[in-house]
Amino acid sequence: MKKVNVGLVRLLQFVVFVLFTFIVIAYFGAFVLLPLDAIALLIKLLGVIGLHGFIGALIAIPAVGYLCLIVYKTPSLTKVIIDTGVDLVKTGKLRVEAFNEIAEAVKA
Repeated sequence: MKKVNVGLVRLLQFVVFVLFTFIVIAYFGAFVLLPLDAIALLIKLLGVIGLHGFIGALIAIPAVGYLCLIVYKTPSLTKVIIDTGVDLVKTGKLRVEAFNEIAEAVKA
C-alpha cells in the first residue's frame, strides 16, 4: 500500500511540475506573441483603410518596434516583468520540492 501512496504523491508532484512549467512558458510566451499580434492587427486595420498588406507591414512593424522600444526604456519595467517570471519559477520549484517531504513521510 505504501508503494501506491508514494506513486500517487509522485504523480501529483509531476502534475504540479507540468502545471508550473506551462504557466512559466505561457507567461514568457505572451511577451513574444503580444508584439506579433499587434503587428498582425495593425496590418489588418491598415488593410481595412485600403492599404495593401505589404505596405501595411512596412508601416506596422516599425510602429510596434517603437512601442517595444518605449516599453524597454521605461525604468525598471522589464526588471519587474522578468522578476515576476523568476518568482513563478522559484514558487514552482518550492511546490515541487514540497512533495519530496510528503513522499518521505509516506515511505516511513
